[in-house]
Amino acid sequence: MSAKKRILFIANEMSPYLELTEFSETVNKLAIKANDNNFEVRCIMPRFGSINERRHRLHEVVRLSGINVTVDNDDMPLQIKVASLPSARLQVYFLENEELFKRKFLFHDENDKWFEDNDLRTVFYCKGALETVKKFGWSPDVIHCSGWMTGLIPFYLKTVYKKEPVFAHSKIVYTIGETTFKEKLGKGFISKALIHPSLKEKDLEVFKDGTNVALMRGGATFSDAITFGSAEVDKKLVAEFSKVRGKKTLLFKEDSDLTEYLQLYHDLAS
Repeated sequence: MSAKKRILFIANEMSPYLELTEFSETVNKLAIKANDNNFEVRCIMPRFGSINERRHRLHEVVRLSGINVTVDNDDMPLQIKVASLPSARLQVYFLENEELFKRKFLFHDENDKWFEDNDLRTVFYCKGALETVKKFGWSPDVIHCSGWMTGLIPFYLKTVYKKEPVFAHSKIVYTIGETTFKEKLGKGFISKALIHPSLKEKDLEVFKDGTNVALMRGGATFSDAITFGSAEVDKKLVAEFSKVRGKKTLLFKEDSDLTEYLQLYHDLAS
């Protein structure tokens, strides 16, 4: 019997922990469906302060502790907590940093003011997720990224991390979702995103606007397959990525049973 193919879901939202858009429920259903259909599944998301540790039974993974993530010459500790997804035998890993994620509000404060460090939080999360997988020593066949906050991950996998043995055979799916913020990540975003000396600003050209659309465009540009997670996707992104030569594409389908996603994973992993 051949070994199970491995799928890693990296998201910034997933039901029942955080529900910002309808796709949070889709990530939950996809993880369970893939797990039930002979895939080995793991999930990663940020441990935002709004996620109740007791209710969701999060506990620290001691063997994965002690990772420091360097962003913009600043060394920041990364703690990893885990929970079992309700009604499924699969694990969700939560990336935690006291300074960046512990606050009770997500991306805006109580007065609806955009957090100035959302750029740092985004880069930290993307790099932290990949460093966590290295620490697992668990090689995913398919990495499915969803949410604007994961937009840099396909780019990092095709550049800085492409020679890492754990990612040697990984194919990347990126889901373009609906636009959820109007602000920008700020002028310092690109310099913070240069996480390795080999990277140059021009490599990140697609991300430079720091908008919600720019992050999703970047994620789609560097992925092997693109899916659309909503009927409300920005029209420019639909026009740009509905058909891309050399990339598999899944358009949004209302009331889908998600079978087409499993087929996509099989195609990419074979």
